[in-house]
Amino acid sequence: MRLLVLGSGAGGGLPQWNALNTNGRAAFERSPLVPFRTQCSIAATVDGASWALFNAAPDLRHQILANPQLHPRIGPRSSPIKAVLLTGAEIDQVTGLFCLRERHAFTLYGSATTLEALALNPVFEALAPEVVTRVQLDPGGTVSPVDGLHATALDIPGKPPLYLERTRSNPLAGVPGDCFAYVLEANGRRVVFAPGVAQMTEPLAGACESADLVLVDGTLFRDDEMIAAGEGAKTGRRMGHLPMTGDGSMLEAFAALGPKRKIFIHINNTNPALRYDSPERAFLADAGWEIAEDGMEIAL
Repeated sequence: MRLLVLGSGAGGGLPQWNALNTNGRAAFERSPLVPFRTQCSIAATVDGASWALFNAAPDLRHQILANPQLHPRIGPRSSPIKAVLLTGAEIDQVTGLFCLRERHAFTLYGSATTLEALALNPVFEALAPEVVTRVQLDPGGTVSPVDGLHATALDIPGKPPLYLERTRSNPLAGVPGDCFAYVLEANGRRVVFAPGVAQMTEPLAGACESADLVLVDGTLFRDDEMIAAGEGAKTGRRMGHLPMTGDGSMLEAFAALGPKRKIFIHINNTNPALRYDSPERAFLADAGWEIAEDGMEIAL
């Protein structure tokens, strides 16, 4: 199994277009210590010929151009992208689908909740149904989006997309299918992709236990990070993301688990661990964690 980190940033990427915080300023100034990050997505393959994307970030066209593995190989039109699997229907998870509208056949997988959100917006009909097949994934369901790769959907605690909060009687309460993680398996290897985690659950912990690799939510270093930075009034948990550190954090959740390799992904532009020389990054490294980078390739 081979994985490409197409984008490692949270919504808005780094630098975010309107955020001149510490990391944003350094990124705008092209500091080598704070490189650009596009919004979170990965790609997976077994044979190198057919690839499955996990989420379709708004930056998808740029991500494809930056990764030759995803370039067309046969003229006049073709693509090695054969499937897209969605973890939810948030804007930074689905908007890149518009980059795939040029009548290229692929399969789009998502929960009933996610596919319903797409169906409510007629602009997604640009993905013509006679070309793009939509497949509903139920929690616990397993599919083979490309040859040799098996992907199992785990329904995990999350929150509805921001644009759907007003449609819910309790905007803080997620419903089944709002947030999926995926367990990827091929040739005896297991990878967990969970870019949005509001709470560790037994099924998710079981999947991460002894996994070869976990790519897991690293949105904020501290739960009150955005409030302290003066960039918002919401905690990480209010946005559906466990913080990296602190009480009930990702570090605590993984303390009893034993994945072989642990990588934080979906990193918000405010997170001090983005900076290569920060004490926060060193702290995470000492705890056995890596930070995902755009363009990172992992072979298992």
